[in-house]
Amino acid sequence: MSQVLTLELSDEAYRALQQQAEIAGISVSKWITTSLHQQYGLEKKQQTEAEKEAARQRFRHHAGAIDLGYATGADNESVEW
Repeated sequence: MSQVLTLELSDEAYRALQQQAEIAGISVSKWITTSLHQQYGLEKKQQTEAEKEAARQRFRHHAGAIDLGYATGADNESVEW
């Protein structure tokens, strides 16, 4: 569902928005809509493959095994019952 919103902006504000939209290569209305979605977290940011790989590497950094130098399993003979 979507709603139509009419805004009255000063010429200066509109020119600033128009300039940003031109840089992004999209219409002013699309730029405003996208900016609002990003600002308020309404749209999930699409990650690039490089960002996804960097996130995987950060995750893998936390994974691994710890060797305490002695057995710690349930079948450990040093566990007293």
